Amino acid sequence: MTMQQRIETALAALQPEHLQVLDESHMHSRGLQTHYKAVLVSEQFAGLNSVKRHQKVYATLGDLMGQFHALALHTYTPQEWATIGAAPASPTCAGGH
Repeated sequence: MTMQQRIETALAALQPEHLQVLDESHMHSRGLQTHYKAVLVSEQFAGLNSVKRHQKVYATLGDLMGQFHALALHTYTPQEWATIGAAPASPTCAGGH
């Protein structure tokens, strides 16, 4: 199972209405699975600010968090997602390796 699949499997616990995990490692590192982007739409984010939403995702991922370098999170409630409909593009990596 790839790291991308492991992240998707773990995030399924949040009962997302929409879940997309992208491996963006090719934009940052050569040959390593290190950078990911997750777009997550869940009713469980209702009433939570972005920090609390991210903490909820990190808690859900648990030990997986230590197995990759970066995870760009885009978290929405179903209502927000219906308005926005798409996550912003990821910025180009400024280095770090």
